Amino acid sequence: MKRAPRNQRAGAHGTPPRAARRVKVEAESVDPPAPAPTQADPLGPAHAWFASRGWTPFAFQSQVWSAYLAGRSGLVHAPTGMGKTLAVALGPMLEALAIGPTPRGLRLLWLTPLRALAADTAGALQAAVEGLDLSWRVELRTGDTPQARKAKQRAAMPEVLVTTPESLSVLLSYADIAGPPSMDPDAPNSSPLAGLRCVVVDEWHELLGTKRGVQTELALARLRSLSPRPLALQPFTPHPRATHPRATQAPVHALPIPGLRVWGLSATMGNTSQAMDVLVGPAHASQRRSTATAATEATAANLAHAPLLVRGEGRKAYEFSTLIPRDIERFPWAGHLGLRLLPQVIQQIARARSTLIFTNTRGQAEIWFQALLQADDALMGSVALHHGSLARQLRAKVEHALATGQLRACVCTSSLDLGVDFAPVDQVIQIGSPKGVARFLQRAGRSGHQPGAVSRVVCVPTNALELVEFAAARSAISVVGDVQVEARTPLCLALDVLVQHMLTLAVGGGFNAQQLVAEVRQTNAFATLTDQQWGWCLDYVQRGGPALAGYARYQRAVLDEPTGLYRVAPGALARAHRMSIGTIVGDQGMLVKFTTGRVLGNVEEGFIARMKPGDVFAFSGRVLELVRVRGMDAIVRPAKRAKGNVPSWQGARMPLSSQLAGAVRELMGQAQLGHFDGPEMRAAEPVLRLQAQWSRLPAPNVLLIEHNLLPDGHHAFVYPLAGRLVHEGLAALCAHRLSAQHPRSFTLAAADHGFHLHCATPFELDAAAWRTVLSRAYLADDVLAAMNAAGLARRQFREVARVAGLVTQGFPGERVGTRQLQASAEMFYDVLTQFDEGNLLLDQSRREVLEKQLELSRMESALREIESVEIIVMRPDRLTPLAFPLWVDSLREQVSTERWTVRMQRMLGELEREAGPVLQSRPARSAFVQVAQVQPAIAVEIASPRPRRRPKINAKP
Repeated sequence: MKRAPRNQRAGAHGTPPRAARRVKVEAESVDPPAPAPTQADPLGPAHAWFASRGWTPFAFQSQVWSAYLAGRSGLVHAPTGMGKTLAVALGPMLEALAIGPTPRGLRLLWLTPLRALAADTAGALQAAVEGLDLSWRVELRTGDTPQARKAKQRAAMPEVLVTTPESLSVLLSYADIAGPPSMDPDAPNSSPLAGLRCVVVDEWHELLGTKRGVQTELALARLRSLSPRPLALQPFTPHPRATHPRATQAPVHALPIPGLRVWGLSATMGNTSQAMDVLVGPAHASQRRSTATAATEATAANLAHAPLLVRGEGRKAYEFSTLIPRDIERFPWAGHLGLRLLPQVIQQIARARSTLIFTNTRGQAEIWFQALLQADDALMGSVALHHGSLARQLRAKVEHALATGQLRACVCTSSLDLGVDFAPVDQVIQIGSPKGVARFLQRAGRSGHQPGAVSRVVCVPTNALELVEFAAARSAISVVGDVQVEARTPLCLALDVLVQHMLTLAVGGGFNAQQLVAEVRQTNAFATLTDQQWGWCLDYVQRGGPALAGYARYQRAVLDEPTGLYRVAPGALARAHRMSIGTIVGDQGMLVKFTTGRVLGNVEEGFIARMKPGDVFAFSGRVLELVRVRGMDAIVRPAKRAKGNVPSWQGARMPLSSQLAGAVRELMGQAQLGHFDGPEMRAAEPVLRLQAQWSRLPAPNVLLIEHNLLPDGHHAFVYPLAGRLVHEGLAALCAHRLSAQHPRSFTLAAADHGFHLHCATPFELDAAAWRTVLSRAYLADDVLAAMNAAGLARRQFREVARVAGLVTQGFPGERVGTRQLQASAEMFYDVLTQFDEGNLLLDQSRREVLEKQLELSRMESALREIESVEIIVMRPDRLTPLAFPLWVDSLREQVSTERWTVRMQRMLGELEREAGPVLQSRPARSAFVQVAQVQPAIAVEIASPRPRRRPKINAKP
């Protein structure tokens, strides 16, 4: 629960240290001219309320309050649990106290990416409303809100509404809520949104770079169009509670205040300045740039209203410890999940009041939950399971039990990454590498979720190479002066989201095309929208484009000539569109139900399709027996056996981020020089020394490639250390280019540290030939050819078609199966490809395949780095520690489980015998390392030129 911040209570924790009070304000080169101060104290009520609770506001909180009252929008970037909620929430409340009584209606709209956050946020806002003695109503509106409550809200909006982006879009689909803005700026606005003063977007870093973020941008643009005219603050009588001696005398600005201000909340993000620009829109972002570049010429109003980026510094402390196995495997392989450390994990749980145990996949969470219960009977009833495939009711019960301190531990996935405040949690255990610095910090912040508290994290490696990744994560966090946190790249020109938004407005009273295109271009996502693209979108919402013009179902928006508005008539089309609003397109899967009808969650169709009645599987922390399949429901009952297969979910892969991959390369380079600093690196020393002895280690300035000739053919192992997704693309690219020179068949495998090419026909390449194979020349063309991009685009089109309204997932009780949905989308793809080649949704699906699935930008960046480093080709006479896990993954794809296990164990035994006894390195102990969060970095991408012709690859067949 997001509670009011426990800011260094007097008499308990003392006054906050000086470093904890610093605040950095960006995008402000000069201060706006302040008007003559009044006797009023606009921040007094907030200071008085804080004082009554024994709190002291952080500097950044007071800074945001003043900025809001001065009419500014902005972004607050601070560590998790530092009081960001009250920093932005109190501004609109203080403004309400300043301007006096106003008609009832919506004043503060709070957008949260998760329903689970909504109730907690509403509780914190209710406490603030009561503390400031405001007669405001605070209400929720999500997909779980009863229809009767929603109807009452439409009739009489509360002053504070906490909702999700999807629910806001549904609100905009009602004419009585958000009818078309008047073309006359002086005309009275009767919309219930007319009194809206502030929109807060919580967890903006989770929305940025996603289609939900684009949906939010479009909704904000509509709210700006509906916002009231500028308002001027008038002097007011000080609040009777504003008598606390710490209350500062801050003047009220006499400048006009814009009708709507937008503030975002963010943590653990590397491109905060860009994130703020996207949130406030290009027009407001240009104000900020003009303030920085031409401050002397800027008007007072521009200076006062330029958006503000506020960062809290030096406030969050982390303590990391790593559980080190007694015996380190010198040939680590993926597949064992670190369960050898289960006794130590149970000891850590016993030492803490409450623990979150994070895993990277849902299947891993199921395995660890079962293992904990089987290993320690005392945990029965005090440990729970939480992941995204469980039924919402089950997840809600677990969240309530955590918040009230009823659980000792909870095994979870990224489903609990975001800002639900579980104050009793004082420890996080991370199973396996976090694969990203931002994710590591986000999960760490789930413990010690309050100002001044220390976030404690226990790292549990699942193989020896993950020891290096944990060391790299700590290294990236503790870099002096900078935290190397991943950036979130904003999406642009997501036309499927745009046409859905256009239909939403057409259902909600209609839109004027000229007015709407100007409004849409005020967003970052569509700032570059061309007239041709807009014309295509307009044609699509009217008749579905040329190929679908003859079908009445796709003739939705109709132009009303007298008013100039495009409208969708009330009825079945409007209802169907409201049911499909949103951009979350996941595999629905099959519902898992007990014979009594109780729903446990969902698993993928493919998993159930491989089973027959009587088969047993583990799910939702239980061992279940499949009774029968009925439609999209898998009917189950408790099984008598103690074990069963664990479902796997597609899309559960969590690749190494670019920032963490770079930190791993740095540590590998230090290990090549004989430096093993830190407990994790000392524990991994036997593995890395053996790798260096038999071959060498990768390094930041070296690309290592190994060639091995084994009985089953030739093997090449390449170690760019760029992450699994990049390596999958590079493996396919290399195989395609090598096959183009000499017909060959390759078996491919990829992991986070490298990729593997296996060919029955031996081949060898020298460093020069490898440099040609790994060239950026014709990258996009070759990747498209190598990865069967046409087939991938057909599958990706399901998401685009679903958002754009071509296919629907069905009404409640009439769900459409994933396979049926995919088949329908692929049929549309084929029809449009044949009869409407210029369809922009087809082009979008191809672009999304390149960027989302093939990670073309990261591949290009990796190849650009390879161009500047030395390529070293080694020819060891056996598999090395880095090659072994890649060989295992490749073998697993070729042979049955039994044969794979036998061959793997035989190879492992041979390698261990050849390696000899393990040389004891310096003792490695679990060590606590405390670091403070500092400023994140901003990523910059550089375009690459295209060569004129393809170079020849010199390879020896």
